[in-house]
Amino acid sequence: MLITTGTIARNKKASFNFFLEEKFEAGISLLGSEVKSLREGRVSINESYVSAEDGCLFLVNANIQEYSGSSFFQHKPTRPRRLLLHKQQLKKLLGAVAKKGYTIVPLSLYFNNKGIAKLEIALATGKKNFDKRETEKTRDWNRDKQRILMNRNKKSI
Repeated sequence: MLITTGTIARNKKASFNFFLEEKFEAGISLLGSEVKSLREGRVSINESYVSAEDGCLFLVNANIQEYSGSSFFQHKPTRPRRLLLHKQQLKKLLGAVAKKGYTIVPLSLYFNNKGIAKLEIALATGKKNFDKRETEKTRDWNRDKQRILMNRNKKSI
């Protein structure tokens, strides 16, 4: 099954491990075999991160598996891929990372309406262990609250 629009991969742990401040949409510089592999949905961005080198942003450690249909030219699955942003966005992200101690986290990889691969990234700060426990408590409480409300509605019917 080929994916032409919609989400391909999502980093589910990002919102658990980081406080997400501001989100951006970035293009990715890809090879042809990588795009075909993305369309097959053979990608993982769980362990990936964004690094700043020479005034550019790179997606590092994103695993795009080799395309099975290509003959001799294969790409490296975890090679760094350049992110494409507007100058003002790039300056804002690089300044925040350098001065304020922020980090840039990939959130999701998707195809837009035109069929172009895009990466949603966020400017984020790391959570401490007590913040993670607090997030887990609120999530569990909301889940229990929904169960209580569902049981109450079933009894009243």
